Amino acid sequence: MNFSTRVTSVEPSATLAVSTLASELEADGVDVVDLSVGEPDFDTPESIVDAGKAAMDAGHTGYAPSNGVPELRDAIAEKLQGDGLDYEAGNVIVTPGAKQALYETFQAVVDEGDEVALLDPAWVSYEAMAKLAGGELNRVDLAPHDFQLEPALDDLADAVSDDTELLVVNSPSNPTGAVYSRAAMEGVRDLAVDHDITVISDEIYQRVNYGPAHVSLAGLDGMFERTVTINGFSKAYSMTGWRLGYLAGPEALVDQAGKVQSHSVSSAANFIQRAGVEAIRHTDDAIDEMVAAFESRRDLLVDLFAEHGTDVSTPDGAFYLMLPVADDDQAWCQDALKDAHVATVPGSAFGAPGYARLSYAASTDRLEAAVDRLAAEGYL
Repeated sequence: MNFSTRVTSVEPSATLAVSTLASELEADGVDVVDLSVGEPDFDTPESIVDAGKAAMDAGHTGYAPSNGVPELRDAIAEKLQGDGLDYEAGNVIVTPGAKQALYETFQAVVDEGDEVALLDPAWVSYEAMAKLAGGELNRVDLAPHDFQLEPALDDLADAVSDDTELLVVNSPSNPTGAVYSRAAMEGVRDLAVDHDITVISDEIYQRVNYGPAHVSLAGLDGMFERTVTINGFSKAYSMTGWRLGYLAGPEALVDQAGKVQSHSVSSAANFIQRAGVEAIRHTDDAIDEMVAAFESRRDLLVDLFAEHGTDVSTPDGAFYLMLPVADDDQAWCQDALKDAHVATVPGSAFGAPGYARLSYAASTDRLEAAVDRLAAEGYL
């Protein structure tokens, strides 16, 4: 059997590969502290679960409109308007997870040979999606700038050109937790306008933010018609398994991305979308509690590493931390899992060799155990 170049050029997810190995060790009775997967360790808020059950009981188990049920599209538009963005329900596609929203955008915008610019470290699936769409990658390294974009704007300006079709911006960032400043976003705006670049603003961690004001690119002058805003329910609402996300963009983009949705996944599940309405409109308190817990865990982890003489960049959002490790970060992560039974993800998978990404979506006891084990086995 022959396979397409599009598929063979893509590597499997490094995050899921580590998680699989950790699961295999656990199946053999090994106690593994798994800090590899970006999944909140909180249960989905009860009111959301109840809303999903009620939707099933009410018979919302058939096909949904491909772009989403009107109630949820309206709720998403209201939420975005509250963020200062001029989206209406017609600008929204509800998708089975934010990853699907990203995939549809890449498929709708990127043609064979088009240049796609990424800010490294970058979430691993961006590269895969660019390749699946036939795009050519152009990567800008933020690591020397403490993972911040503002001091790297000159590097970005040197990298992009009129040949750049798409730029992906993710703030707060996976894997670094960096939150980009307004000045950084305005710098992106200037470059996008000057070179007529479409920008994906991946805001899946928007609510998981510990202080700096979140800036949505679509709200800046000149950006509404060239920005695709991506968000979803997995992270802030602890709804990873529900698979519910959305994209918002100009109607022309919605028309094209909607074709991809209708001919692939058809729609997000009907009753899950009804639960999404409850999530958007009535769970702010639950989100605030989860975010406060993540911030406390971040502070704990940064302090614990400092006690062992390891300085790390303090993230302002998301629930990840980049730990400087050996040059061969893949070997470090494999050995740390084997010897210390702590699962992390190699930074090279994100375009950041010499680092390991840790997720602190875990209890304080497990975080303390992870640092103790790494220190005891000589990994700090």
